[in-house]
Amino acid sequence: MRRRRWRAAVAAIALVGAIAIWLLATRTFPHHSLNHDEGVYLQQAAMLLEGQLFVRPPVEEAFRPWFFVEDGGRLYPKYSPVPAAIFALGKIVGGYRLALAGIGAAVPALVALVVREVFDRRTGLVAAVAVLCSPLFLIQTAVFLPYAPTAMLNLAFAYAYLRADRTGDLRVAGAAGVAIGLAFFARPYTAVLFAAPFIAHACWTLWRDHRAALPRQAATAAFGLAGVSLALGYNAVVTGSALVFPYEAFAPLDGLGFGRRRILEHEIEYTVGLALRSNALVLRSFVTEWVVGGLLGAGLAAAGLGLTVRRNLSPRAAILAGQLLTISVGNVYFWGNFNVLGDIDRAGTGLIATHGPYYHFDLLLPVAAFAAVGALALFDGVRRRADRSLSPERARAVVVAILLVGALAVGGVTATTFDGKLERNEAVTETYERVYDPLEDGAIEEPAVVYLPTPYGDWLGHPFQALRNDPGFDGERVYALDERPFDVADAYPDRTLYRLAYRGTWAPQAGSPQGARLQRVDRVAGEAVALNATIGVPETAGGVSATVTTDEESATYVADDVSSPLATQLVVADGEVRLRGAAWNATDSIAVDERDDVTLTVFVDRGPGNSFSYRLELPVEAAENGTTRALTPRVERCTGIRDCGGEAAYLPDSAPDGTFVRTELTTPDRD
Repeated sequence: MRRRRWRAAVAAIALVGAIAIWLLATRTFPHHSLNHDEGVYLQQAAMLLEGQLFVRPPVEEAFRPWFFVEDGGRLYPKYSPVPAAIFALGKIVGGYRLALAGIGAAVPALVALVVREVFDRRTGLVAAVAVLCSPLFLIQTAVFLPYAPTAMLNLAFAYAYLRADRTGDLRVAGAAGVAIGLAFFARPYTAVLFAAPFIAHACWTLWRDHRAALPRQAATAAFGLAGVSLALGYNAVVTGSALVFPYEAFAPLDGLGFGRRRILEHEIEYTVGLALRSNALVLRSFVTEWVVGGLLGAGLAAAGLGLTVRRNLSPRAAILAGQLLTISVGNVYFWGNFNVLGDIDRAGTGLIATHGPYYHFDLLLPVAAFAAVGALALFDGVRRRADRSLSPERARAVVVAILLVGALAVGGVTATTFDGKLERNEAVTETYERVYDPLEDGAIEEPAVVYLPTPYGDWLGHPFQALRNDPGFDGERVYALDERPFDVADAYPDRTLYRLAYRGTWAPQAGSPQGARLQRVDRVAGEAVALNATIGVPETAGGVSATVTTDEESATYVADDVSSPLATQLVVADGEVRLRGAAWNATDSIAVDERDDVTLTVFVDRGPGNSFSYRLELPVEAAENGTTRALTPRVERCTGIRDCGGEAAYLPDSAPDGTFVRTELTTPDRD
């Protein structure tokens, strides 16, 4: 009966975990989070569902997803496929986020099973609740990142290993090997740090009684090495070398070790001193903000560890104690713990502020286990003293009161901390919703191609990770970079073209951009093409000038008339562009390359602090048959020189009075 009640309690905790993660994933992270790696894993999951390890984009440089490695005409992710495969299982049964709910159920349940093997059922339940209520578990499990799935595999290994150690069951020992082998395939260094104390325990069991221990340890090792071989085999297929992991092929200096570390344009000298300092800050954040109860929970864990040692530390408990050391010290060797901090001298920056110290996710197991030991020892001590000093009725009342006060204290600290994390992530989600709003159903005539802006460089999914292509680049919506627009348009001649643009610096955590616009993109071709623009000029304007710029040269003109609206025309033909319009005294022409962005900047002078400019970028191309092609221009309204260039989209609905731009592409007569 006790076993049945215990199992029911574990099932209830698992169910609560699944529901909590589902709600967080769908309500707090409907468009994903600030960590753009989510899009990488989901893109990889879609590839696996299609049976693909590589994607082959139709236009080079226009379809490269974030953190994908270029290999000739094909691309592959820098990450292991194991987390993506777990997410793909969710899609198979109904939706990717079902996988997150499954992980949310599995992790606390496995914690209960592991801690029961080390201590007892009651401690296992308390440890599971401690993990379930930890902000790090809640946030990380609700997003498509590898840390919770890898922890799930590590916990499955821990439970199977401990059970096999207790029962001698070779099948369970083999299952332990499978789990740690997959964990190694998912995140090799994470698995090694987690498993190191188990390896030490395995060596101890072999030394103590090798005849009894050898069969089960051999089974675990054999299946574990099979997982390692699978990882090396995958390396050989995608990178060409079994010993070169995809992340290393992407950035050779983005790995373990001290000294010069680099990924893309981010580079530092990762010294031992910097490693110790950054990891101390990460661990401080872990114990103060990301475990249940903050410092109260960490204090209980410290007390529980001390009590366990005083009671004569068992070999199994020593495994959990060892993990406190291997995970904490081992992460010093990895510069990623510096990167999560953002500005190391300023608290509250970097991904640690919204996602927590995720490289230390596996510390939740030993911390929760020893916190459970400490909490139960404290509870038992209070109950014994109350039983000795008070009547049974009063003793029960006092114990319940103290239990409630303790729960409220720990719960209050946790709720306050977690609420702050939620607010930061919800602010990001609100910004994403403003940016994605123009893309809602019904706004696009499908099939379509949508050109996306590039705030972080020439990447898809960075930051727009919710806008992903099918592995075959043939979905109803295809997303492309706005870098080679004509090549993309030629690759999809029968699709409607659109362009997404936003206004404001890309800083979702600060509530920016303020809005976005989905612009229809027309294709025009002829002996000449003309951009007809009607430009609003406020009554307070003292003067207007226009600058036409190409890759070859530029010219500036002053308007004779600043009345509104101001009719302006750019005509491109025979490798030249001319500015026309009644207000412009322009008779010369400017050379245009065979493929160019002709920029028209109209500056409206309203005095210091009030002036602004319109910026229209017209993509043009000289075709081989003597015709000129053009696409609808990008349109910005800039309040400062630095605003222009991608973050100042003209939003008709929110433009100030008297400021507007209307454009039309035509093929005018040559004369």
